[in-house]
Amino acid sequence: MDRRHLVSGGLLAGLTGMFGFPSVAAAAQQRRDEGEERTAAAVDELRKVVDRGLEVSPELGKIREQQRIFMRANQKFPDYIEVGLGVWFSVYDWYVRHHRAVTIGRTTDGRYTMPVMETLLLLRPEQAESFVGFGFDAR
Repeated sequence: MDRRHLVSGGLLAGLTGMFGFPSVAAAAQQRRDEGEERTAAAVDELRKVVDRGLEVSPELGKIREQQRIFMRANQKFPDYIEVGLGVWFSVYDWYVRHHRAVTIGRTTDGRYTMPVMETLLLLRPEQAESFVGFGFDAR
């Protein structure tokens, strides 16, 4: 770059700054700030989506509480917990929402089962929708 371009470029930049015209650098900084704000908003939205995905449904919370009670008393997870239809479908929806393979089985007496951790849920359609029974062993 020759001396003439340097001097005229500096002179032009000085004049635009003196007369209050926004400089190219200020405009670039403003675009950069707007881009950072959009990026921060997108990251915040992604965090909210992940947090919603990790939330435990109230029904799973009830099942976990029964597992905790049984674990404290017996030092193992219960083999079975009986649940109503509403809880059953809520757990099933959790499997679908998180793209997990669900294994629904049947006992010898024809009752439906679905695993949750080390416990099998037993469907009790005659109970209330939100029913979660106590944990018990197969013995």
